[in-house]
Amino acid sequence: MSAVLWLLIALPLGAGAVLALTGPRRNRLVPAAGATVAAVVLGAAIAAAVTRPVASAPLFAGMEAGLAVDGLSAVMVVTVVAVTLAVLVFATGEFTADENRGRFFGLMLLFAGAMLVTVTATTLPLLLMAWEVMGAASWALIGYWWRQPERAEAADVAFLTTRAADLGLYLAAGAAVAGGVGSLRLDALPHAASPWLHVATAGIVVAALGKSAQLPFSFWLSRAMQGPSPVSALLHSATMVAAGAYLLLRLVPLLDTTRWAGPAVAWAGAVTALALGLVAVAQTDLKQLLAASTSAQIGFMVLAAGSGGVAGGTTQLVAHAATKSGLFLAAGAWLTALGTRQLPALRGAARRYRPVGAAFTVGALTLAGLPPLSLWAAKDEVLAAARTGGTALYAVGLAAAAVAAVYSVKAVRYVTRPLPESPQAGYDTEQRGTRRVARTASAPLFALTLAAAVLGVLALPGPASWLKRLVGTPGEPSPAPWELGLSAGVTFAAAGLAWRSASRPAPVPRAAARAAHGWLYLEQAARTVVARPVLGLARTLAAFDDRVVEGAVRRTARGGLATAGLARRLDDGGIDGAVRAVAASLRRLGRWARRPQTGLLHQYYAQAAVGFLVLVLIVLLVR
Repeated sequence: MSAVLWLLIALPLGAGAVLALTGPRRNRLVPAAGATVAAVVLGAAIAAAVTRPVASAPLFAGMEAGLAVDGLSAVMVVTVVAVTLAVLVFATGEFTADENRGRFFGLMLLFAGAMLVTVTATTLPLLLMAWEVMGAASWALIGYWWRQPERAEAADVAFLTTRAADLGLYLAAGAAVAGGVGSLRLDALPHAASPWLHVATAGIVVAALGKSAQLPFSFWLSRAMQGPSPVSALLHSATMVAAGAYLLLRLVPLLDTTRWAGPAVAWAGAVTALALGLVAVAQTDLKQLLAASTSAQIGFMVLAAGSGGVAGGTTQLVAHAATKSGLFLAAGAWLTALGTRQLPALRGAARRYRPVGAAFTVGALTLAGLPPLSLWAAKDEVLAAARTGGTALYAVGLAAAAVAAVYSVKAVRYVTRPLPESPQAGYDTEQRGTRRVARTASAPLFALTLAAAVLGVLALPGPASWLKRLVGTPGEPSPAPWELGLSAGVTFAAAGLAWRSASRPAPVPRAAARAAHGWLYLEQAARTVVARPVLGLARTLAAFDDRVVEGAVRRTARGGLATAGLARRLDDGGIDGAVRAVAASLRRLGRWARRPQTGLLHQYYAQAAVGFLVLVLIVLLVR
């Protein structure tokens, strides 16, 4: 059994590394190779979901790198690989021959492989490794067109924001070890000793909220829209943003143990679902609308995790993955064909490209939560769990569902209106459009649209009971008939109101409209509260290092040089001078001693007489 699990992990990682290194030399072969690998991995994922393999290997002393496919991860591996396959098939017709397809398809497979490790990891160290690879691959994919500075900057913002939140996982690992969980198994984290239990929980919650673009980290998802549309379809539907929600669903026992974490997570998801839904309503860029709606829809999954609704959150995750990946691919097809993603310029796009328009319309109505489509049933499962946390939480979630209908119907209203008299005038705002949709776009679009429409069966009584047993929560509450009716009525009312008032926007204060259009100024707030103080502190420390630390080193060096100069002068003028003086004196004495030595006998007698006289005088005077 473990062979299937190792194949599931190793194949996308290995094939992705090989394709990423091939460069543009094999551009014609790379798309087919990438899609083939994804198809094989999908077969391995289905086999793993059926057989539930387990594997482990020694990692550190007392720790193992554990992998396992249980009920929850079985759903995830199939979802991740199915969406990956659909996106890669779509992408085979998206890139021109002069682009590095090997790097793109290789990075996509590497990213998918890292996500598969994330959802099957049973120990925190292995989860951390996959989490890091996923973050690095997402940075490279968002900045795929790195020669354009704005896209490279967007990739940096997305990476640094999620990376800052990811530090919570390192904090959680350290706290778990300090709390006595030496194995760092995920299922052992609730047994950590207090207060380390609370520290570990807080770290995991921060990391999960950051990765899932929940408040206050949501703004990175707006910048991530600079990446290619297939990247958005994969990263922001079933993988990267879903990873944080999956982690919270996986660790619901940990949230319940701390007591405070569950309500905090639930409210974070509910507020994000409502606030980012309003942000989506204010957008005029289709990809920005879909990005904001992604944060909002992930908010429902986070709400489910905080409320203990694992099955409801899983249903929401799977249905949203199919729906949002299809919508991003449709937006990408229009961007390629028409060169724009501005909603006013996309007026009538669904009529001009009918297959894409049909897929987009079904996906958007699913996103709106209209019955009987999948996200209507999934949201009711989430709201049923939220109602156990209090009426206020349920009301906020229901309001967020109504807002979802508004922004979804807004998008449908734009793209299905009749073509204007001169549609060409609004095209090509982003790039030069090809005026055609690739032939490879239809199959994945229709497959994802069909899945988005029918996955609501998971919320029907029979399948819902099966899913709850599968994920290990058989006692999870189900929505009452009045809840189904209430949510359907609210959604239909909001959708109808949005459709009727599309030509007459509701009067909203300009400041509020600007704030919503600018993603609540979250990035500006992050720059003001975090980036600028950190950069200011860095500049201060750099100045301190230059002027104080390095200045002290320079002054010490100058003092050493001055001391050496003084010692040189002392040596030259003092010691050497004394030696020279002694030598000169000896030379003079030598000259004086040579003068009496004339070689004349009478002078020697005279000198002896003088010397004898001097001795006699000395004797007489001394005595």
